[in-house]
Amino acid sequence: MHIVHIASELAPLAKVGGLADVVLGLCRELTWKKYDVDIIIPKYDCMDSNEIRDMAVDVYDLQSYYNGQMYSNTVWVGWVENLKVYFIDPHHPKYFFNRSCIYGADDDIERFLYFSRTAVEFLHKRAIQPDIIHIHDWQTAAVAPIYKDIYQPLGFNKPKLVFTVHNIEYQGRCQTSDIGRIGLTDPSYLSQEKLGDPTHPGDVNLLKGGIVYSDHFTTVSPNYAKEILTSEGGRGLEGVITQYQNKFTGILNGIDYSYWNPEIDRYLPAHYSMREMPMDKKDRNTLDKKAFVKKVLRERLNLDEPHRPIVGIVTRLVPQKGVDLIKHAIYRTLELNGQFILLGSTPIPSINAEFHELKHRFADHPHVSLILHHQEELAHLIYAGSDMFIVPSLFEPCGLTQLIALKYGTVPIVRKTGGLADTIFDVDFSGKPFEETNGYMFDFPDDEGVDSALDRAVKCWFEDPDKWRKLMINGMKMDYSWNYPADEFIKIYKDLKSKAT
Repeated sequence: MHIVHIASELAPLAKVGGLADVVLGLCRELTWKKYDVDIIIPKYDCMDSNEIRDMAVDVYDLQSYYNGQMYSNTVWVGWVENLKVYFIDPHHPKYFFNRSCIYGADDDIERFLYFSRTAVEFLHKRAIQPDIIHIHDWQTAAVAPIYKDIYQPLGFNKPKLVFTVHNIEYQGRCQTSDIGRIGLTDPSYLSQEKLGDPTHPGDVNLLKGGIVYSDHFTTVSPNYAKEILTSEGGRGLEGVITQYQNKFTGILNGIDYSYWNPEIDRYLPAHYSMREMPMDKKDRNTLDKKAFVKKVLRERLNLDEPHRPIVGIVTRLVPQKGVDLIKHAIYRTLELNGQFILLGSTPIPSINAEFHELKHRFADHPHVSLILHHQEELAHLIYAGSDMFIVPSLFEPCGLTQLIALKYGTVPIVRKTGGLADTIFDVDFSGKPFEETNGYMFDFPDDEGVDSALDRAVKCWFEDPDKWRKLMINGMKMDYSWNYPADEFIKIYKDLKSKAT
């Protein structure tokens, strides 16, 4: 079976958030399961080209339609983590992907509409007819109506379409003039049966188009699939999702254990595992080595080394992530005689100013360190060297950070929402046997909720170290790899292929 993913991000070369990790992890797992997988992304000027092997031109002059004219594009091909990746490089005078950014340009809608049309044009002109085209979020949702309404009538009709909603908060609302530029000119696109936005009359909703036109659509956890069927979680699209529920599945994201694994992590000063005792003198990568990583982390950030737990967080500082709750957790951790480490950045000026003021307030503090720009090596150190990892999100479609923390023996403290509720089982209140628990959870996104979980975690760390160690091992034993989620996608792919005409 041949599957082509069309996406706006791909780890490790073009990454803003979890989407990049999901595309990489799922595609790698599919290839390990002997499926033929290709990926198409834009050729950003800011991507890390060092991560691409054997890059070469595949098509010198791909002509693609946009705004009444044909424009030339170069399509490059290379290998990323043993995956074949095609890169669309437009020669449009607006230089759509030479902006030193992946997102954040004023014309993001125009950029990704152009990319979506050109990606389908590439498959058509190159006579690449995969069994499945898998698209992701609003940035490539327009592939669905482009393919179904423009290219299928031309005879390009073998592939079935799968669409994944990673975060329904971002929907790609735009005008009919925007989609008209890529050839979707029929006035009926504004109707509720097609791309008309349910809550903003006169607007087009690209994410909705992906839902309506796909043969099957998914989201990134079973619990989030339930949440977006509600008026609170659906962000205006709950009625559309309900209407098409018969082709909708919630599949929990996985993480890539070849990259996130304390036994082999290239960024760590020492490796460790859940093993309690060395098998022989050569096998000393036991759980005790985590304490050495914690020591190195403190030295790196100039923190004192008393007998205190470290609460870590690696996050985007945006409202979704519970910014006010993060700030409260810093002060509460200090009250509980803990240490707090934050690694995060934000595109929002007001939040950026807020956290820089906080960073100044805690400058040279022996128990707090705030780092406000991403550093990959430091992220790995924080996952491994922290005792606890807090995720106080207001909503969280899946969440990857809590899954990474589990693998590193760092106990998650999370809010009960989305994929967090699917993956973290409270040691005190989940009702599960102790062996099936792995962290702490709070229900309500307020200061009292944070305290209810954080206080219990710190109390256990200080007063019951044996129980804490067993809780760490519980989390490390859990399998949140891509193995099972990939099988779920394969079932969908095979079912769609069997229905192909």
